[in-house]
Amino acid sequence: MILFPFAKINIGLNVVRKRTDGYHDIESVMVPIPLCDALEVIVDDALAENAILYERTGIPVPGDPEKDLVFRAIRALQARGALPGLRVHLHKVIPMGAGLGGGSSDGSHALMLVDRLLDLSVPTEDLQAIASSLGSDCAFFLHEGPHLALGRGEVLSPVRLDLTGKHLVLINPGIHVPTAEAYGGLRPTGRTMDLCEKLDRPIEEWHTYFPNTMEEPVARKHPAIGEIKARLIENGASYAAMSGSGSSVYGIFTLKPPVMEWPVGYRSWQLTWS
Repeated sequence: MILFPFAKINIGLNVVRKRTDGYHDIESVMVPIPLCDALEVIVDDALAENAILYERTGIPVPGDPEKDLVFRAIRALQARGALPGLRVHLHKVIPMGAGLGGGSSDGSHALMLVDRLLDLSVPTEDLQAIASSLGSDCAFFLHEGPHLALGRGEVLSPVRLDLTGKHLVLINPGIHVPTAEAYGGLRPTGRTMDLCEKLDRPIEEWHTYFPNTMEEPVARKHPAIGEIKARLIENGASYAAMSGSGSSVYGIFTLKPPVMEWPVGYRSWQLTWS
């Protein structure tokens, strides 16, 4: 069985406060985008019970495979009861450390895939709890459509946002921005921005109502982020912003965007919501 873990962008990201547990309370509208990894899991009777044979292809993923979210998600399901041996293949397309939630999406889709493949019928609230334990934004990827994310990012409410026919230009400059680095230079706003109430505003006004409060401190350290955003706006983007904690920057275009050349080492996608 195969699933296609999707990436996300953040429309607005307000870091409200630092919590006593070391995390931050945020306020953001998370929106799925049509950029996906591929994740396949099959049962292999030749493997021992609870064995996982894990292969990763595509964009190289650094680090111990047993520490990534796909492996950890399956181990979390095995903790509920023994499972047959599994062969797992992740083909990585979504860049890492890019503010697009690729790793979180992979972990959450691993939960859904194994649950469906083995007919485990794990209750929805349990899947949500496991996903939230894997990462702050993992629970979002168990859902379809845009959601308002509060708390650490795990308190989710669906929102009405129709981007059908809008064009997305997504640029990743190849800069890895660790989440801890992004939060390290940040001063929380201390207030909410009621993002949900402003989604009906024209996209051309979103720059006023949907700031990413992480963008300015991250762009100070990585000027390419501000340069990409400025160029997207110059080329007709109705709204442009850094996604999440960076380093990816996107522009939403009402009309088909022009072809833009980017420096060597940058990755770019032109996508359309259908």
